[in-house]
Amino acid sequence: MKRQSFSADPDQFGFDSLLIEAETVNRQAALEKRFAHLPGTMDEALPVYRDIIKRHHAAMLAGNTETTLQLREEAHDLALRLNNGEPGILAGPDAPGCMLERLTVADNGIVPLWGQTGSFIIEVQGMNVRIDMDGIFGIGSQYSPWMNFSVHAVHWNKPFLSETGYRSFMGLQAQLAPGLTPDIFASQVIDAHVQKELKGRLKAIEPRYRKK
Repeated sequence: MKRQSFSADPDQFGFDSLLIEAETVNRQAALEKRFAHLPGTMDEALPVYRDIIKRHHAAMLAGNTETTLQLREEAHDLALRLNNGEPGILAGPDAPGCMLERLTVADNGIVPLWGQTGSFIIEVQGMNVRIDMDGIFGIGSQYSPWMNFSVHAVHWNKPFLSETGYRSFMGLQAQLAPGLTPDIFASQVIDAHVQKELKGRLKAIEPRYRKK
């Protein structure tokens, strides 16, 4: 008579649960090792992040791309540490990356350090424009050396870069140039855009976009 064989369900013995628990423990240990040098609370992290911004600003002014990108990676690791190693460091206003940026933003009207978010006004091509400068956690900042920024019209009844009173500049891949502060950089980018893309001709802002 042929014997009937049975395969035991590993979960009957709790093997699956043990494997999941072991995987969790191993993952946590790996995260602790990776982030051991970084603080785990926002109060402790803020001075560290401010120091990263200062060093990042110095690296940008020196035109040191390698150090600049390394410091951005360090800032992302800091936010990950605060988020227990989970993604979503920019998932909402209370996410670690968003909080770090918000708590270190430059005073309104003051040109920020490189890596610090801020809003300020410059004059370029006969226009007064407001610049909103991205910080270390801006889109693509781990790959593009220059910070993204957006430009807003100040005088809505005067010519501007677009018919909407708004223009963004993102993903600029030019090599870092030593000595450029955020305001000078923004001015040069806008000037080049007007000369090359707009052929020196600014555009009237359409009435439907004008602020009253």
